[in-house]
Amino acid sequence: MGMSSSTSRCSPPTMEEPAFERPWREVNWSDGEQMLRKLKEFQSTQGVDGLRILVVGPIGAGKSSFITSVNTALQGRNTYLAHSLSGGFSPTLKYNMYKLKKDTDGSFFPFMFSDTMGLGEDSSGAYIDDLIRILQGQVQEGYTFNISGELNAESNDFNATLSLNDRVHCLVFVLPADNISTMPGGIFHKMKLVLQRARELGIPQVVIMSKVDKGCSLVSEDLKKIYESKKIKAKMEECSIRLGIPMNYIFPVKNYHEEITTKAVTDILILMAVTTIVDFANDFVKRNV
Repeated sequence: MGMSSSTSRCSPPTMEEPAFERPWREVNWSDGEQMLRKLKEFQSTQGVDGLRILVVGPIGAGKSSFITSVNTALQGRNTYLAHSLSGGFSPTLKYNMYKLKKDTDGSFFPFMFSDTMGLGEDSSGAYIDDLIRILQGQVQEGYTFNISGELNAESNDFNATLSLNDRVHCLVFVLPADNISTMPGGIFHKMKLVLQRARELGIPQVVIMSKVDKGCSLVSEDLKKIYESKKIKAKMEECSIRLGIPMNYIFPVKNYHEEITTKAVTDILILMAVTTIVDFANDFVKRNV
């Protein structure tokens, strides 16, 4: 009787997340200081004021949070930069460009991240033509995204004088690991339109896969197991197939969200991604200067 009662109260065993025996992508978890030093020493190719990196993605994917997390990893402390919220609407209403401070003397890194309104299903979120104009360097910083209409050539925010300095030098998509598989096809269609124009312009593309801790319990418990997780790799492969972007251009990260202090493991994944993004952007400028 007692045994039966005890058995009925037992919780069902939790299923372990499938994992590889060894990481399928190599990461040196003690390499954070070296990566940070290289970024601080990096100088962009002459001909532009700074490398322009455009961040695009669905509403709630973590675009603004990624930009702030990059700043946090570079500064080594909790920072406030791009405003981010979770929910069904985009808190980013303006085309904002963020310069990241390098040192206390007021100098900046030679690259900047641009935040945009998130993409929604159907007619919600940013207009595709607005994002394409940003790629081409036709939109002034501070432009307010208008849900009732896209930017036109008569607007004060329209930049008619195109130059390499105004163009985007690397396009970054942010996609959340926890709902890639259930994301509406309409959102992927919008991203593909932006992607197609970026390819026509020769602009390199990178995918940041955010919210990996929500996408896999193994990774939530230990971020160092991110490249041992079969689930995370499968989600990256899905990203690659749906967007046509190679796996080695896809970087899973955990954005800073609840933490008030930095963590080396979180920083390293972010800095790995940033290093590649900056290198790709600089390569683009070299080809076009």
